[in-house]
Amino acid sequence: MLASPLAVIAAREAFAAGKMTLSMHQQTSAGAGYQKSLEGWARAGIKNVELTAASVDAFVKTDSLPAARRILTDLGLTPVSSASGTFGIWEPGPMRAMAVENFKRRCEMFASLGLTRIYTPSAAMQKFTQDDYKTGADNMREVGVIAKQFGLTAMIEATRASTFVAALPTMLTMTRAAGNVAPLLDCYHFWSGPSKLEDLDLIKPGEIGHVHFQDTPDLPRELLEQTTRVIPGDGVAPLQAILRKLASKGYAGPLSVELFLPKFTQGDPFEIAREIRQKSEVVMRRAGVM
Repeated sequence: MLASPLAVIAAREAFAAGKMTLSMHQQTSAGAGYQKSLEGWARAGIKNVELTAASVDAFVKTDSLPAARRILTDLGLTPVSSASGTFGIWEPGPMRAMAVENFKRRCEMFASLGLTRIYTPSAAMQKFTQDDYKTGADNMREVGVIAKQFGLTAMIEATRASTFVAALPTMLTMTRAAGNVAPLLDCYHFWSGPSKLEDLDLIKPGEIGHVHFQDTPDLPRELLEQTTRVIPGDGVAPLQAILRKLASKGYAGPLSVELFLPKFTQGDPFEIAREIRQKSEVVMRRAGVM
């Protein structure tokens, strides 16, 4: 009986520690480009941003990486994660060596911009065997070592249509086997894919490296695809329950909104970010993570 109040206090403290911050993923305003997206978001009160290789590449065609970093500093923005734009680094395959070399270049680029995290989705479509997962864990370990050389933490994102890493349990098993890569939980891929809500119980305290924050529309799952994700609060995913569980597991990092519909990617970055902030913060407050 004496232990019971202590357990309650410990649970409350763990939950209170799980405060999270809103972030914007540059894919959401891809049409605006690197500088205009960041400027619009800053005007809307966004403080944390997730950069993409595509947006940086387009910017440096006519400018420089130091200039890209100055924009972040001048706008008071904190880059919290980076999308490497490389595919095929986790799975065994004939093109992996080339993909790894490209990943190294991305690590160097994002490290120069002040990043500490870099991620790559598992987006494989070919068939795999059980033995391929041991090779995958070895590949993952190698990627983690490469990222560390640049002061970065490598992260893998499970995607709903991947034939290699689509479910949260698979991602957790592999990152634990590798030992130096963090799992990235994408709320859209998690809820619309093969994972189950109770799979969140498998997460160890402090294990999640980053979170992508989106909602799922009320459609048959067979009709869901990359572009059907919506702003948090506009769909049917149990986002509050997901956030509370992540908080109880000690996650206190950014919630990065990544959307693909043209009305977002081609919209005005300020207006889009303002709408996203208003709706997302309602979900965050109701979940008690803000």
